[in-house]
Amino acid sequence: MTEQVIAAIDGSTFAQGVCDAAAWASLALGAPLTFLHVNDNHPQTAEADLSGNIGLGAREQLLETLSQLDEQRAKVAQEQGRLMLAAARQRASEGGVTEPAVRQRNGTLVETLEELADEMRLLVVGKRGEGAQHASEHLGSNLERVVRTLHRPILMVGERFSPPARVMLAFDGSKTTRKGVEMLAGSPLFVGIAVHVVIVGAQTGDHRSQLDWALATLRDAGHQAEGAIRAGEVEATLRAYQAEQGIDLLVMGAYGHSRIRHLLVGSTTTSMLCRASAPVLLLR
Repeated sequence: MTEQVIAAIDGSTFAQGVCDAAAWASLALGAPLTFLHVNDNHPQTAEADLSGNIGLGAREQLLETLSQLDEQRAKVAQEQGRLMLAAARQRASEGGVTEPAVRQRNGTLVETLEELADEMRLLVVGKRGEGAQHASEHLGSNLERVVRTLHRPILMVGERFSPPARVMLAFDGSKTTRKGVEMLAGSPLFVGIAVHVVIVGAQTGDHRSQLDWALATLRDAGHQAEGAIRAGEVEATLRAYQAEQGIDLLVMGAYGHSRIRHLLVGSTTTSMLCRASAPVLLLR
């Protein structure tokens, strides 16, 4: 089975950014691209909310009417999804992607993505979904669940996306983040793009040797690589380095038990991701 870039789109303002990022990733990786739209058709009626005092006939009629409304909503949602997928496919084709595919599923986004995980080389998603697109201080609940459960690389993007010129890899020298360096070194995604490796911590001999290893690993694989060791609180230090160097894509590891993992799967996860002004690639 050919692994592909899967881009999850909905009616949010992030759909365009997802489409453009997915097209870029598909071309850079030489991987097929599939756009995915999931209709969550869970019934919106709730029998428990209906008064038991109304007549049986009226109650049955009301339930039937609500059921018909749910069916109509589902049909409208399916047609909206079909149109969104068609627009995404056209935009990606105009961007140079050969024959992007589309899929429309019924169910929940997280469960659908878990089912497709074996086919997935990279998942591209918006920062927030359709229901949370105006809540700027929060991530969509679907995205939080995807980050925590899906063991595939995830590229999270905002409303607009441009191919990056400088990327930053958060690194702490642990076994798990070394795996992240090796994953990045083996990927064609950032060939020809400067990769900045940043360790947040003291200027120790161990940190210097770890950084030297990371830079050598990336350079030996043909990547441009620069490095830095900065003291301070993890999130603030990474954010400051990003602004200083004009970093336009963040690469972080969402695995293991390192300092970086605690940043991403602890209480700071939402803060780091929702405040990110640049796209974030989470390596699993």
